[in-house]
Amino acid sequence: MSDDEAPGWASITAAFSALYGDQEPAHRALVPGVAFGGALEGISAYRADWGWHFVTYGLAELFGKESDDTEVSGWGYELTMLTAGGDEPPEWAWRLLHALAAAAVRDGRRHDAGDRIDLGEPLDGGTSALTALAIRDDPLAEPQPSPFGRYRLLQLVGVTAEQLEEIRAGSTEAVLARLTAGDGLLRTAP
Repeated sequence: MSDDEAPGWASITAAFSALYGDQEPAHRALVPGVAFGGALEGISAYRADWGWHFVTYGLAELFGKESDDTEVSGWGYELTMLTAGGDEPPEWAWRLLHALAAAAVRDGRRHDAGDRIDLGEPLDGGTSALTALAIRDDPLAEPQPSPFGRYRLLQLVGVTAEQLEEIRAGSTEAVLARLTAGDGLLRTAP
């Protein structure tokens, strides 16, 4: 696929190439793709010395302008997630990102920095204490120009039920700022 065929895709890839050079990410194409009613075309995971950096493809417009808002590309964002290390990208992260994108499209939900999502169950599908997500602008990747309008890269950060209650009582920003003392990248590690 050339940049001319998918300039929105190229824009997202350029944001990550600025960080990871010409690294070929782990990638999962999703079926059905956006053109056939799916929420995403795919998800990529870039390897870093600290872990994995995931990004979705398809919430912003990839191939052509379809939304009525000329200034915003599609939903106006792609989802990202930073996870701890390992030889392979964690399986739960692929599933979680796909499920959240599908729910956003199905429910017509536009996410933004400061939002939170109560999953009601461990985010890894196992026994993790992380049962909710907080959202902030991705501190590492900077969206690149797209001919289809602007979009943001929104990082999902796993939080516990207790941290979710703190967010509800105060703010997402305050709780995430406190959590950066333990991990400045706010990697999600169930």
